[in-house]
Amino acid sequence: MPEGAELDYILKQNLLTNEELLILIKEVFIPVGFTRFRLTGGEPLLRPHVVELVKRIASLPETQDLSMTTNGFLLAPIAQDLYNAGLRRINISLDSLEEDTFNQIIGNRGRSKWRQVWDGIQAAYNVGFDPLKLNVVVIPGVNDHEVLDLAALTLDKQWHVRFIEFMPVGNGDLFGNKGWVASEELRQQIRARWGLTESQVRGNGPADVFQIPGAKGTLGFISQMSECFCDKCNRVRLSADGWLRPCLLNETGQIDLKTALRSGISITKLREQLQELLTVKSEINFKQRYSGTATGNYSRTMSQIGG
Repeated sequence: MPEGAELDYILKQNLLTNEELLILIKEVFIPVGFTRFRLTGGEPLLRPHVVELVKRIASLPETQDLSMTTNGFLLAPIAQDLYNAGLRRINISLDSLEEDTFNQIIGNRGRSKWRQVWDGIQAAYNVGFDPLKLNVVVIPGVNDHEVLDLAALTLDKQWHVRFIEFMPVGNGDLFGNKGWVASEELRQQIRARWGLTESQVRGNGPADVFQIPGAKGTLGFISQMSECFCDKCNRVRLSADGWLRPCLLNETGQIDLKTALRSGISITKLREQLQELLTVKSEINFKQRYSGTATGNYSRTMSQIGG
C-alpha cells in the first residue's frame, strides 16, 4: 500500500461474501465461458476464510486453472493449507533481495517484512507450488541494481521471475521522480552475463518469457510502458466489493454486480450484462491514457481493489 494509506478503507468496504462470489462464478461467469480464475489484490490472504474459498473454486468441475497473487506477508503459515485446498499456482511479490531496499519500497513503518516474505516463498516452494512465480517491479535507482541477482534465482530452482515495468498506479509521485526501465534494457544485462533465449514455456498473461541457457526456471518481462499490450488483454477484474471492470486501470463501463445480485436481478440478466461488457471491452492504451491523450479513468489504487 502507498505510504500513509489507511487499511480502514479496505476493512470498511462492503465486500462480496464467499457465497455471493461463488454464485457469480458458478451461475454467471462459468456459463459465459470463464474457466480460469485468479485471486489477487490488494492482498487476498487478508480475506477471512480464504482457504475455504480456494477449495470451493478449485473443486468446481469447470475450473481449468486457479491461481493467486500475494505479497507473501501471511503466506508461510497457510501455504500447505492452500495447496491442500487445490491451489497449485502462486505469484509472490519480491521487489528486492536486500532487506533495507525492500523496506524502502513497501514503506517500512517501523517493522521489516522481508523475512516474512522470504519465509513465505520458501514455504510455498517446499509444499510443491509449481510454477512458483516471483513478481519484481523494477524502479530506477531503487532496485534496478539487483536485476542480475534476481535473475539468478532461476538458475537452480524452477522459479519463474517476472520483471514488471514500473507503472504510476497509486504511486504517481514516486513514478514521477523515478520513471521506469524498459524490459529490453533488463534483457540486455542478462544476455551479456549468461545469454538469453526465448522460452518454450508460455503463461496465460502478458509476459514475454525467456530463459537463461541451462536454467531450471524462466524470466518473464511485463512491458506495459515500453511495449503496451492493452490490445491483447484477455482479462476482466471483479473487485472485492463487487464491481466488474473490463480494464483494471479504467473504471469506465464497470458494472456493480454486488448491488444487482442483492437487489434480486435475475441471473439471466447478469449474464447478459457480462456478455455485453465483454463485447464492448474497450481497447485503451495505458501509456496514452496516463499521458492524457486517451480516455478512461480510475480513482482507486490497487490496494483498494482486490478481486
